[in-house]
Amino acid sequence: MARLLKTVVMVGMMGAGKTAVGTALARLLGVEFRDSDDEIVRAANRSIAEIFERDGEAFFRARETEVIARLLRGTPCILSTGGGAFLSATNRQLIHDVGVSVWLRADLELLWQRVRHKTTRPLLRTPHPRETLRTLYEARLPFYAEADLVVDSAADLSLEDMAVRVAEALRTRPDVLED
Repeated sequence: MARLLKTVVMVGMMGAGKTAVGTALARLLGVEFRDSDDEIVRAANRSIAEIFERDGEAFFRARETEVIARLLRGTPCILSTGGGAFLSATNRQLIHDVGVSVWLRADLELLWQRVRHKTTRPLLRTPHPRETLRTLYEARLPFYAEADLVVDSAADLSLEDMAVRVAEALRTRPDVLED
């Protein structure tokens, strides 16, 4: 069985499959799956929406960086991050230096199909959520493009097939995945 040498950090837009594909990848590789948003919620004992409302985005982003740094120092795992985490130059550098980032690249139409009926996306609670998603997508693409590896999402692939696709990309990095 392959051995994971560094934490794999899943990055990308909401709806790209960071959590779902990350969970399937962790199962495939026999390692733990962690979610930075879940870790923040657990530590703060309140939802991300409540943290944003009470303490502001800057406070949330600082906690996010602390959590990512802590998880990167731990046992190698698959780590899903919030869509905004990789926008931070500090986070990008930290992830690149200690782990490996994998951008789950999905086109705008696929993302919209996946998120349009979800009520758990505070950034899309706007009068024109599709346009908001497009604006976020276009603004974030240059940051995601800095990821160490890029894996394209496809609507017709199962989570397991996507996990295999990510594992294949990781195998191109012997410093990350050892056979």
